[in-house]
Amino acid sequence: KVVYNGIDVEKYDPAAIPQGETRKVRMKLGINEDEFMILFVGRLTWIKGADVLLRSMPQILSRVPKAKLVIVGVGEQQELLKQEVTRLGLDGQVVLNFEFLPEDEKIRYYAASDLCVFPSKYEPFGIVCTEAMALKKPVIVGAKDVSGFREQVVPSGSDQCGFHINPYDPNDIAEFVVRLLEDESLRLRCGENARKRVLEMFTWSKVADDTVKVYRDVLSQT
Repeated sequence: KVVYNGIDVEKYDPAAIPQGETRKVRMKLGINEDEFMILFVGRLTWIKGADVLLRSMPQILSRVPKAKLVIVGVGEQQELLKQEVTRLGLDGQVVLNFEFLPEDEKIRYYAASDLCVFPSKYEPFGIVCTEAMALKKPVIVGAKDVSGFREQVVPSGSDQCGFHINPYDPNDIAEFVVRLLEDESLRLRCGENARKRVLEMFTWSKVADDTVKVYRDVLSQT
């Protein structure tokens, strides 16, 4: 029996965030209204894949020049990421924010973004994905080998809310980022489906109901 994690869908609700707040975030990060904001939030460690995402940016920019990547987090890859920005000539196209954001500010970052990318090589569940989905953001997630993202994100069909990618391959990441950035209707549809899926699968009330069901199933067999 699987009982998924959950989040507060009232707190993580795009309707609860004034549009002016998201505009302030984008201004603070130097992202203009006609530019796209790609967001990564997480530990800056090998397993989370921020370095691979960063290496996908030259290909993304060759097709979508107005894209900007925002990486938020702390970890042992901080110096590596700074060096990679310089090596790849991405100054001005990548914003590195090495800090733990308070939850309210993190929510505003999600809300300000156009899509979120979490290219983890391994993930037991991955709450950042659920948070982004609750805020109607399309998500691109690592889904190779063992990954809880595979069960969160529907990658095709009428309920599609994002894409599964190979987290070891910058070209694969770039392909699906570009696909979402170039297709506004797909991006919006995935965002709508993302929140719908969270409301159906990942609320605390659903977690509680599923937990009770497990106990009842066990008790019925004793």
